[in-house]
Amino acid sequence: MKKSFRLDGLCCGNCASKIEREVGKLDGVTSTTVNFMTTKMVIEGEDEKIPDIIAAAEKIIKKIEPDVVMKKA
Repeated sequence: MKKSFRLDGLCCGNCASKIEREVGKLDGVTSTTVNFMTTKMVIEGEDEKIPDIIAAAEKIIKKIEPDVVMKKA
């Protein structure tokens, strides 16, 4: 399953790379992309694990960029 999100407040290309790398390491994730220019994140993962992946991704984002808000795209 593929889910897209807008990362409102993302202000650093380096942070976008960190988020992409860390979310990509989560169990059940098959691919992750974070586009700094469009502030869009796409996560592809196992259907049954998507709710857990999204919750973990939000925690990762808050740790790296505390002011970023993850919204469905």
